Amino acid sequence: MTKADHYLYQDIRNIQKNGYKDVNPRPKYADGTPAYTISVNQVFRRYDLASGEFPLLTLRPVAIKTGIREIFAIYQKGTHILSEMRDLGIGWWDDWDIGDGTIGHRYGYTVTQYDLMHRLLEDIKKDPYGRRKVMSLWQEDHLRETPGLAPCAFLTMWNVRGQYLDMTLIQRSGDMLTASGAGGINEVQYACLLLMVARHTGYLPGVFVHFVQNEQIYDRHFEQADELIRRYEAMEKKESGSDPVILLKDTADDFFKMTIDDFEIRDYDPVRPQLKFELGI
Repeated sequence: MTKADHYLYQDIRNIQKNGYKDVNPRPKYADGTPAYTISVNQVFRRYDLASGEFPLLTLRPVAIKTGIREIFAIYQKGTHILSEMRDLGIGWWDDWDIGDGTIGHRYGYTVTQYDLMHRLLEDIKKDPYGRRKVMSLWQEDHLRETPGLAPCAFLTMWNVRGQYLDMTLIQRSGDMLTASGAGGINEVQYACLLLMVARHTGYLPGVFVHFVQNEQIYDRHFEQADELIRRYEAMEKKESGSDPVILLKDTADDFFKMTIDDFEIRDYDPVRPQLKFELGI
């Protein structure tokens, strides 16, 4: 089992024991029913990529390539236009269309408006030990200019440490079992962003940290949470093989030219079948 598997088991147990129910939730299911959650606050996870601790869950399959493509959309292409996201193979934002074919002035829009990615890469190269390497997608003007889902994973902080580049991801809110949980899509895609930035700037990927201020399990996901607990306990009784890892090919060295074919997924054999989750929109 991976470190992410252990984290997810512990985090599910923590919510089951210590979680609290929300009041008047904003999200609703497709049938109009309020999407209630059980939450905990201030969840922290740490992975040393240099030691092989890649944040990849094996208790269920994770849509690795789609997650990486979303990183391309936000940070490489800098788009918030749904048709352009779909061209990249990302269809899960369609439910957040604000009515003009976009997700509003969010994510990739902010990256483009402030040229965040170019500025970060340049800063790492020119002033590696500076302590102001921050990319924030939480811009008050943008939040007021249009409707749309406020960014969930919204802040990254970067530090050079010798030959390594470390990164922290801050997330205001997260659906633990579908996206933000240990080894889920958010951790996988941002760990891959660290791989990309480290390669472009000439460093090795180091420590990846993920902090979620409020992490939830939706009330229609309780059965899936129990199934993940059962899978973990069954896996505990078996011998573990090699931990899965995602690598960048040696030829990939330009952030803005990297493609999905530059990523190599090794030893990933998650437990099946996939679990189904009804989303709160």
